[in-house]
Amino acid sequence: MLRFICLLLAFSALPLQAQTLRQGYAFAVLGEPKYPASFSHFDYVNPTAPKGGNITLSATGTFDNFNRYALRGVAAARTESLYDTLYVTSDDEPGSYYPLLALGARYADDFSWAEITLNPQARFHDGSPVTARDVAFTFHKFMTEGVPQFRLVYKGATVTAVAPLTVRITLAETNKENMLSLFTLPVMPASFWAHHKLSDPLATPPLAGGPYRITSWKMGQYVIYSRVKNYWAANLPVNRGRWNFDTLRYDYYLDDNVAFEAFKAGAFDLRQEGDAKNWATRYVGKNFNRGYILKEEPKNESAQDTRWLAFNIQRPVFADRRVRQAITLAFDFEWMNKALFYGAYSRASSYFQNTDYAARGKPDSAELALLEPFRADLPPEIFTTPFRPPASAGDGFDRANLLAASRLLDSAGWVIKNQRRVNAKTGKPLSFELLLSSGSNNQWVLPFQHNLARLGIRMSIRQVDRSQLTNRMRSRDYDMMPRLWQAQPWPSSDLSISWASEYINSSYNAPGVQSPVIDALIAKITAAQGDEAALLPLGRALDRVLTWNYYMLPMWYMGEDRVARWDKFSRPAVRPIYSLGFDTWWYDARKAARLPAGQR
Repeated sequence: MLRFICLLLAFSALPLQAQTLRQGYAFAVLGEPKYPASFSHFDYVNPTAPKGGNITLSATGTFDNFNRYALRGVAAARTESLYDTLYVTSDDEPGSYYPLLALGARYADDFSWAEITLNPQARFHDGSPVTARDVAFTFHKFMTEGVPQFRLVYKGATVTAVAPLTVRITLAETNKENMLSLFTLPVMPASFWAHHKLSDPLATPPLAGGPYRITSWKMGQYVIYSRVKNYWAANLPVNRGRWNFDTLRYDYYLDDNVAFEAFKAGAFDLRQEGDAKNWATRYVGKNFNRGYILKEEPKNESAQDTRWLAFNIQRPVFADRRVRQAITLAFDFEWMNKALFYGAYSRASSYFQNTDYAARGKPDSAELALLEPFRADLPPEIFTTPFRPPASAGDGFDRANLLAASRLLDSAGWVIKNQRRVNAKTGKPLSFELLLSSGSNNQWVLPFQHNLARLGIRMSIRQVDRSQLTNRMRSRDYDMMPRLWQAQPWPSSDLSISWASEYINSSYNAPGVQSPVIDALIAKITAAQGDEAALLPLGRALDRVLTWNYYMLPMWYMGEDRVARWDKFSRPAVRPIYSLGFDTWWYDARKAARLPAGQR
């Protein structure tokens, strides 16, 4: 029936192009989608999960607006989920898309264009229908008022309402992944946003769609989302068994230590711990002993988020790779992991951590074919030596690495004079500032600072609140700052936003990289989307170039998710591979009844 409806609607569309036409219900970047058109729910949900109950969560810092896409200010937690999208991804496979606002699509086999039929039942929270005009309006809004990188990716693309419930997307250049990314564009009501700029903050919540709406808030302190009882998409296959809590409350804390104590006292219900020492030493007490609070460490077998320190290579002090490599040698991970983190972390060593695309061993023939044309512009180690972050004995006396770092600095023209590392020509000291978020746990900073001082380098520390950090990140007003590198299950065209020269002004390009070699590899990666055999050597070659250039200092990652929660929730038997699965949990009144009255 769905296929028949889509075929009927297709006759009202624009004249056909020369490409082969295809009809689709679901899509995958690599291979085929896991779930057929007849699926009733995702495997990792309980389709009969009860609705009801409340959950309180925490957020660090503050917020001053309700527009996630504003170019200034800090948006409230979860505002990125205010709107429904044409398609949504599943959490137990990488890069597959299933219809939400859409019913289905017809498209050219090269993905140069697609026509999407909208579900006639789709509604915004005021009851108004979601139309093709809203989709086209949203795209135009992002192209004219959104972030610059969006305009670069979709330069020349058009999104047009060709019928009340049919929208046509045409790309300037064929690109399957770019097309599928547009399928997840949040669809915003033209009736509201025609009177507001997307780039400006909002002091009150906008008209939205989606399973939750904002019902209460105090700016900078808390925000409450209430489940939309008559949500039009509640029983669609992609939503069945999800969005079960009646309310989601986010309380803001300026200091993470204060937040932790509040959690133990029952002020909020769920905490994901990122500090290994806290996890090992502070999650104790009567509420843990009595089983009121549960600690869990489920192993995460998917691609891993990794933590790095970004060098701003636009600053002269970090322009030389040898300086960046020397500073990396001063980061004694093994001692930190043993003395500060109870051995809980693993050393990050790849931008495709825990995937087949991470560079391994020496480059093979396919990788060499990609790298050889650029040999003169690449560090020679790429061709001969597997990248491994420098390691120490973990005893706190990392003499060998510091001596190696000193030799690199000498060769780069930074010499010791009066116990300070200075430029041999200008006499200017080698110093830089590490920018950090206030209230975060940064026990590793002082040992790192001490090792740098042993090399004659002065690293000053500046802690700022979240809004200042965001503004300085956007303007690249920093020497060095921590960065979380989001997991990359495969080398996607999104890599261009983080590394390509044309996106130099993107805040995702934290080091400020402009490299013809990287541009060429990413262009090949973009052209190879969907071709697993071609992406394997491309991903590994890019990984070698990025790591051996020391654009960022590799810190660590966790192979497990450390989660503590008050025991008043239940979950499906199956956990999704690529997320915690929080959206599938539900309030369990039976469990809650055994908790102290104030924590139910």
